[in-house]
Amino acid sequence: MADFFQSLLGNVTNVTWQMAVMWAVGALLIYLAIKKDMEPSLLLPMGFGAILVNLPLSGAVETLTTLFNAGIANELFPLILFIGIGAMCDFGPLLNDPKLMLFGAAAQFGIFFTLSMARLFGFELVDAASIAVIGAADGPTSIVVAQQLGSKYLGAIMVAAYSYMALVPIVQPPVIRLLTTKKERLIRMPYEQKNVSKTTRILFPIIVTMVVGIIAPGAVALIGFLMFGNLLRECGVLDSLSDTAQHVLANLITLFLGLTIAVRMQAAEFLTPDTLLILALGLVAFVFDTAGGVVFAKLINLFAKKKINPMIGACGISAFPMSSRVVHKMGLKEDPQNFLLMHTVGVNVSGQIASVIAGGLILSFFAGLA
Repeated sequence: MADFFQSLLGNVTNVTWQMAVMWAVGALLIYLAIKKDMEPSLLLPMGFGAILVNLPLSGAVETLTTLFNAGIANELFPLILFIGIGAMCDFGPLLNDPKLMLFGAAAQFGIFFTLSMARLFGFELVDAASIAVIGAADGPTSIVVAQQLGSKYLGAIMVAAYSYMALVPIVQPPVIRLLTTKKERLIRMPYEQKNVSKTTRILFPIIVTMVVGIIAPGAVALIGFLMFGNLLRECGVLDSLSDTAQHVLANLITLFLGLTIAVRMQAAEFLTPDTLLILALGLVAFVFDTAGGVVFAKLINLFAKKKINPMIGACGISAFPMSSRVVHKMGLKEDPQNFLLMHTVGVNVSGQIASVIAGGLILSFFAGLA
């Protein structure tokens, strides 16, 4: 009994203020997941995992490290998750109005702006490039880019990318309101439904994979798994597999990702100036990606006869479907009769493709430096 209490006392004395801070971070993530319903399938395991790995002499660290090596170090989890994301994506609104793809491209501005910012703060080029991809709000792409470029800040990048994905409802609305006027937010965009054939829907993921593979070879795995998931959805003969990919597979991998990411949230390596700077730069990237899409829409409106509600440009980030829902709700709040959902979904799925292309281009440019 004396040995037990001595061991217990030893564990208590091993608690540091850094561990306590990480407990608070974990508790905050759990609070946002449960109370605010912000991506609970991601934030809940991340928050609980952050507490797990920051307990004195935690036995969970070794287990989660094994899971990390099995699923993230070899990029398995992100790629499998992309199958589920692809199966969830309905490219119909984008095929209905292909010009929406331009907003996905414009919303990647923050990536390249933040790359320059990170270099100014003294980060190595491969680290700066990896940090910049956080702005796409695409967790799997961020992991793959950071992993392949050999960034030593993989943990902070993963946490920042997934955290900002979940915080879309908090981060994006203030940026959108700052850059738009009341009159612009009230612009109505009636949805003109066109007949998109099944053949077109089937050919789209195949053609996109081939085109992106030629333009950005580094993105072939990412875009290939994403489009394969979409092909499962659209082919019409594998509905059960499509349903499994959208729900069971995507939820299971997200759960594993959330827990596994936490192994990189140990206080000793997480609470450092560089990590905190990466979180700040990730926010800069996220804000400027949002701003890039909005400003691009405003520029188009200078010349277009048929005005575009510039809020939809913010959906050009990859956080699908969170961003499209947020902007749709903002439109309804301004005008209960203004239904922007189909437009926001079209821009949002274009952002999913554009973020993968951006990640692939970064890999192509900087892979030789890794």
